[in-house]
Amino acid sequence: MAETGKRPFWMHQLVEYILGGALVASGLQSKDPLVPAVLGGVIMLHAAITRGAMAAFRLIDRKLHRVLDPVVIGLELFAAAQPWVSVENGSRFIIFGIAMVHLVVWIGTSFTEKVKQPKAAPPAAGAAATDRSTKAGQSAGRLVGSGVRAVRKAKAKRSGG
Repeated sequence: MAETGKRPFWMHQLVEYILGGALVASGLQSKDPLVPAVLGGVIMLHAAITRGAMAAFRLIDRKLHRVLDPVVIGLELFAAAQPWVSVENGSRFIIFGIAMVHLVVWIGTSFTEKVKQPKAAPPAAGAAATDRSTKAGQSAGRLVGSGVRAVRKAKAKRSGG
């Protein structure tokens, strides 16, 4: 069950795609595109490889994603502050802002996965249905099947078959 008050994981992934795309777009508009573009790609790849509704590759589970998110956020903060690779001040500000948004999203996300329920075996042929909805569905199916059979028989008679 999802933690109370937390956003579902698919929203977390969607936000990561948006944040990564924003950084890539910011890098494309910048005089020095390397850091924001690479960082945006890292964020989007991180979202894409995690099992979830918005995943592209499903390589890691949500528990590992939960542990790696602070590492990615730390990388974002480091990239905003590092002095070695040239980054425009506007891009640094955007990277820092995206790191803060990513942190807030990480804190407010439920990383729990739904437990898959084993499918119940279908009732054996000829077994009595136990509930009314199952009986109604079976009756409707038989009625439709009888109608289809009658139409086919009538067509076969007309065509001389």
